[in-house]
Amino acid sequence: MSEGVPSNELAKAASAYLRSAAHQPVLWREWNGSAFEQAAEADKPILLDIGAVWCHWCHVMDRESYENPEVARIINESFIPVKVDRDERPDIDARYQVAVSALTGQGGWPLTAFLTPDGKPFFGGTYFPPDDRGGRPGMKRLLEAIAQNYRAHREQVQESAVKIAEALRNVEGVKKSEEPADERIVRDIVEEIVGMFDARNGGFGNAPKFPHPSGIDLLLEVYLSTRQERLLSIVTSTLEHMGSGGVYDQIGGGFHRYSVDERWIVPHFEKMSYDNAGLLGNYLRAYQISGNPFFRETSLGILSFLESVLSHPEAGFYSSQDADINLEDDGDYFTWTLQELKAALDEPEARVASLYYHVEEIGEMHHNPAKNVLFIDQPLSAIAARMQIDEAKVSELLASARRKMAEARSRRMTPFVDKSIYTSWNGMLISSLLEAYRVLGLKAERDRALATLDLLVAKAYDPEKGMYHTLVDGGPRIEGLLEDQVFIAAALLDAYEVTGRRSYFQRALDLMEITLRRFWDDAEGGFFDTARDLADRHGNLVNPRKPFQDSPTPAANAVAAQVLDRLDVLADREDFGEKAAATLALFAPKAGQHGLFAATYGLALLHHLRAPLDVVVVGRGDDERAQNLLRAAYEAPRAGKRVFAFEPEVVKSGELPAGLAATLPQLPFDGVPVALVCEGSACHAPVQSPAGLRALLVAGKS
Repeated sequence: MSEGVPSNELAKAASAYLRSAAHQPVLWREWNGSAFEQAAEADKPILLDIGAVWCHWCHVMDRESYENPEVARIINESFIPVKVDRDERPDIDARYQVAVSALTGQGGWPLTAFLTPDGKPFFGGTYFPPDDRGGRPGMKRLLEAIAQNYRAHREQVQESAVKIAEALRNVEGVKKSEEPADERIVRDIVEEIVGMFDARNGGFGNAPKFPHPSGIDLLLEVYLSTRQERLLSIVTSTLEHMGSGGVYDQIGGGFHRYSVDERWIVPHFEKMSYDNAGLLGNYLRAYQISGNPFFRETSLGILSFLESVLSHPEAGFYSSQDADINLEDDGDYFTWTLQELKAALDEPEARVASLYYHVEEIGEMHHNPAKNVLFIDQPLSAIAARMQIDEAKVSELLASARRKMAEARSRRMTPFVDKSIYTSWNGMLISSLLEAYRVLGLKAERDRALATLDLLVAKAYDPEKGMYHTLVDGGPRIEGLLEDQVFIAAALLDAYEVTGRRSYFQRALDLMEITLRRFWDDAEGGFFDTARDLADRHGNLVNPRKPFQDSPTPAANAVAAQVLDRLDVLADREDFGEKAAATLALFAPKAGQHGLFAATYGLALLHHLRAPLDVVVVGRGDDERAQNLLRAAYEAPRAGKRVFAFEPEVVKSGELPAGLAATLPQLPFDGVPVALVCEGSACHAPVQSPAGLRALLVAGKS
């Protein structure tokens, strides 16, 4: 079969990952009812392959095994092959990851699972080479053994699959408990996170190291409440090591997905939009609290990457950038030989850049030892002393070197960008861009965030079904995922705070009404990850699942609880607060044990238990006095703080949500902008000066 000539039905898929397999001789199907019907009619097991366009080993397995004619022949004769994009269908991926991990102790991508015709897993793994290699069974031998076993022992395989399915229901199941959801649980989660801290290298745990933005958010929030310097030190150490390491793209900005070593030096080079959304929020908040200019610089680098690589020309953000150009390289676009560096720069620039970024004849990449991952190896002062020049000159040479290196890199073949626009990940990005406006005053980021939100509401929202998961060619696809509803609801509330536009608040309220109707579990409480009324319940999708752990994005149930609590205060909806409490109580018995992976739950519980701090600024948007008040409100780092900006007409017209309407109409309006600070139901006297507002917020620090 020639490269690029479609041989299976994936040529028509919306997913770039699925389309990349269209030329393979394997007769792939997409996940749908037809595939399961074919498996039942033919009485053949299903071969399920789950991967992603950014996944290096997925492409390796595609080339080595699925493009192999002999492997394809065995698959086509004995199996019904189904291929799934994990970004497009996180609901399918989550369930089969749990299944394969339970069966084999392995997880990740590519995920390879063998299923009965009705979709129950009975065997699986991750990457399989075509022939036996390095202790891994070869795909050919594995396929033949499973096909023969299925034919000879069909009933036993079916019985085993049923038992596995029953066991899996118990693995992820949660039952209502009488255990209270109190701050003791938050303390347990924080203690677990602190116990995992790597004091030498920053971050949590050993290699491989992932960023865990929600854990950093929780530590910062608890620090603001308690002023425990140890917590802030953990955060700043982690962010400094990450931002100085190779896991951060020192030339193009933005973070790679994770580091293979404990020092944050050598990354897996793919860049995900959700990672950069979470880390952008981390660096912005750390800058706001600490004033460290390195955190501001790193935030701007993330924004630069998002704008230059992942931004749709009009609005919206693409999902990811690949690590590699092809299977022969490993991050070659992002790495440098000493010769490449010298070719791009003049001699003084090359000297400074090679010292600063630790570029030597022998680098860190095993596939090409001459390739160096760029990381900050020593401060400018040390380089100045070594070269016997002023530090200002070193800084000037480094800035010039960076510009030339970026220009030289731009002439290389660029890794593929998946232009899928996923609703949930865009919701995270909207919230982080609005934070960039609040912390750094970047109006362009506010406008970009609002344009993206408006696009998604216009094209991916259905007033009966809520948010769809993805936009493809301008149209919505895949309904009924919880994460899309709650991340967009949170983004809508963030937009309401920044703009004061009632339409954002109302859409958030409507969206959570839909979410409660379609996803809420009336029997036990909490939210299912897929809508209860969906028809697609094939395979493990029949198993109810309530996402509780952060993996890899913040847990949707915890985000749902946060949104419900915010709407309870704003809309005076006690029923929403009760649903938030029930959601948090449901997971209380297991939360403290999950540490780092329960960080978003910890944040949600902390906010639920403590009275909110609302700062309301009323004044015209073109009035500099109102802008000065807003800046003072945004700058003050306080736990649980929410800042609302309203035009006077909005307050006077009665267009406020019920929770605010009882307070704000009593504000004195004489043309002078005013700020009101409320903690729970108690409000301080209005203030009209930034200094007075700062003093009020500082005085209230824990």
